[in-house]
Amino acid sequence: MRPVFVLNGPNLNRLGTREPEIYGTTTLAQIETSCRALDPALAIEFRQTNSETELIEWVHEAIDRAAGIVINPAAFSFTSLALLDALKMFPGPIFEVHISNIHRREPLYHKSLVSQAATGVIAGLGPEGYLAALRALKGRLAG
Repeated sequence: MRPVFVLNGPNLNRLGTREPEIYGTTTLAQIETSCRALDPALAIEFRQTNSETELIEWVHEAIDRAAGIVINPAAFSFTSLALLDALKMFPGPIFEVHISNIHRREPLYHKSLVSQAATGVIAGLGPEGYLAALRALKGRLAG
């Protein structure tokens, strides 16, 4: 079976200490552990970068190798047309995840460009949003 790419954008490597009043105290490593525990048979490629270029390269890799994408593009959600264009090339399901509810935050966080390419968007569930996205993705892949 082709892997599912779980891609994470800038500053998510600081989860657990970064603005805990917004993002909580769960680390990205703990989120990865939870994702892998959800279904040990599911091949997951879990990655994080602070580089827009690297994130786009990973989407290109996913176009050729992945069954689906779960992506938390973080700040690139609101700024990156290049990331949107890359995601629009992906033929499978894409689930966009945001730990916080972006619609309850400052207005600059209300319009995600990435949402235009996403099959579904999950926001405001905290780290559980990743698991919800993986469940939804598995459902889509199962038909």
